[in-house]
Amino acid sequence: MLQISTGPAQLWEVDYRAADIITLNGQPFAWDIADLGEGRFHVLYEGRSYNAEVVSVEYATKNIVLKINGQRVELSAKDRFDLLLERLGMSNAAATKVNELKAPMPGLIVDIRVTPGQSVQKGDPLLVLEAMKMENILKAPADGTVTKLNVNLRDNVQKGQMLVQFS
Repeated sequence: MLQISTGPAQLWEVDYRAADIITLNGQPFAWDIADLGEGRFHVLYEGRSYNAEVVSVEYATKNIVLKINGQRVELSAKDRFDLLLERLGMSNAAATKVNELKAPMPGLIVDIRVTPGQSVQKGDPLLVLEAMKMENILKAPADGTVTKLNVNLRDNVQKGQMLVQFS
């Protein structure tokens, strides 16, 4: 089960336990999707056609930015573990203890937006990682100070590689 929101007013519960069965708020969700490549998709839903493009994905914070028919849509996802931590009042506990940023996927560092010694707040952009022809802005997982950059501009990185250290 996954909970997806576009803000406090819009909240959806998506369940995709079976590979070919998806439910949205407990109701079957029937759609047809075609992968056009490079993060672009064509979707048919309830007789309507939609063009969707993945603008960015932040795996650490589970934030996704899409363009649907040219309109920007920002999504935030919570899985069952996030929801459990939230119910226990521990939703920010993991973020405050993070002292490093690791690559969420293999790619190429195309921009570095911080320097060692710089103070950052949770959500501040740190690096831009290009993967599969999409630019992903990697953001600070918590407040802190950048102590070390472990990459340089145009470096190829592997999934799980430590990119930035904080204090």
